[in-house]
Amino acid sequence: MPRRRVVAKRKILPDPKYKDKLVAKFINTLMQDGKKATAERIMYGAFEIIRERFKAEPIEVFRKALDNVKPKLEVKSRRVGGATYQVPIEVRAERRV
Repeated sequence: MPRRRVVAKRKILPDPKYKDKLVAKFINTLMQDGKKATAERIMYGAFEIIRERFKAEPIEVFRKALDNVKPKLEVKSRRVGGATYQVPIEVRAERRV
């Protein structure tokens, strides 16, 4: 338990072009050194390539790709006696993204 107050979770605003929070979160993860405009250019450029080459909606392809790579399980260390065991537990939904 933390001894200090619990920090409030920040709200992520949806991205301006597709109005999607997952895209905005991915752009924030892609961003380096605070250069959000560069990260947006990379992301939207990739979406345009998807639209041209695959003739598919980029948001649907992006969501399907994210669903394919999301972890379902993670292992946590549990100490039992003198041994440490890796116990698999299910990943919470907010941590999967």
